[in-house]
Amino acid sequence: MRLQPNINILFISYDGMTDPLGQSQVIPYLQGLSKNGYKIFLLSCEKRELFEQRKDTVQAILKQASITWVPLNYTKKPPVLSTLMDIMKLRSAAKKIHLQHQLSMVHTRPGVPALVGLWLKEKYGIKFLNDIREFYADSRVDGGIWQTSNFLYKQIYSFFKKQEARQVRKSDGIVCLTYAAEKIITRWPEYNAGIPLKVIPCSADLELFNANNISEAGKATLSKNLGIESGDFVLSYLGSIGGWYLTAEMMMFCKRLVSKIPRAKFLFISPNLHEYITETAAKYGVPKEKIISVKAARNEVPALLSLSNYSFFFIKPCFSKLSSSPTKHGEIMAMGIPVVANSGVGDVKEIIQKYEGGFVVEDFSLESFDTVIEKMEGTIFNREAIRNGAFEFYALENAVASYTSLYEQILKNESLPSTT
Repeated sequence: MRLQPNINILFISYDGMTDPLGQSQVIPYLQGLSKNGYKIFLLSCEKRELFEQRKDTVQAILKQASITWVPLNYTKKPPVLSTLMDIMKLRSAAKKIHLQHQLSMVHTRPGVPALVGLWLKEKYGIKFLNDIREFYADSRVDGGIWQTSNFLYKQIYSFFKKQEARQVRKSDGIVCLTYAAEKIITRWPEYNAGIPLKVIPCSADLELFNANNISEAGKATLSKNLGIESGDFVLSYLGSIGGWYLTAEMMMFCKRLVSKIPRAKFLFISPNLHEYITETAAKYGVPKEKIISVKAARNEVPALLSLSNYSFFFIKPCFSKLSSSPTKHGEIMAMGIPVVANSGVGDVKEIIQKYEGGFVVEDFSLESFDTVIEKMEGTIFNREAIRNGAFEFYALENAVASYTSLYEQILKNESLPSTT
């Protein structure tokens, strides 16, 4: 594809590129867009410790992709004031980039970056792509970060909700992660049906998460090292524990599963909180010998997942999570592993049902657990079909193509922005 010259795009992220999220859910998209002919400028807020550890690696990746990276220091303290400081730093840096390179469009994630993106549009006439990866203000309340019983946080919530409405009203294009979120956004009075809106789920690394790359001998050695025996029924969990992920409810499910399937074992692949995992298991009556808790480098995760009969995750079902697309779901599907998950989170239920890729618990009652558990042991899944579903729904190539198409729609017949 050949594009016009001088199509300069600024992408703003409050997450750092040295964070895992930046490396998995920002850089790969921007690499694809750069390859498709856009000149990308990347503005991010970096946590000092991670930045010192990984800056050279990330810089090399971005330089190879011809992406200009402008990292800023993330300010953590004091609360609220630190965020205001970061907003001012982002504005100043974004203004400097525009005055030097004449940006055609700013592409932002929600919350703080979107504030800066809309400011650029209003001040300089730059096109504004509003990438609503989550319902930002509601997620802070649902997650307990902003307690609206506190007057200050109630005002902050109200401010960001009003800004969310303004951003939707003045967007030149909108992205969301789920069809559930699309239905909500299109019902908002601020939404203009003439503005392009695309659903682009989080992408998974389908090359890394590929069961065909793992030998039977390797799996046998790994099983032996972990104490997994032939005939064990392995239910795995991938990712961080706590927060949105309902550890107590998951342990209740494990307890119920082991009472129905005594040969069950539970493999938790998590970067931290391993003592909390074992303590919570004990609290809910899951025998200690049934819990296997490991920390793994990213390239080690597929082999660990390959030992699973099923994988599972329970996420807090709430309004803000209707906008959520769990990356782990795509990674697990790419391995051809059926999942057990709860309803009320993004499009998870619909994806599981469409691709016949596991089971959904409708709530966290024992009756709902038993309904699923009764089906688990006797159901044979087509693992190749599950992996094919991941290619259809979670492939990076599809996401880059969707972003490219949206960029073209927004920038068609573009007039030059102001630099004054």
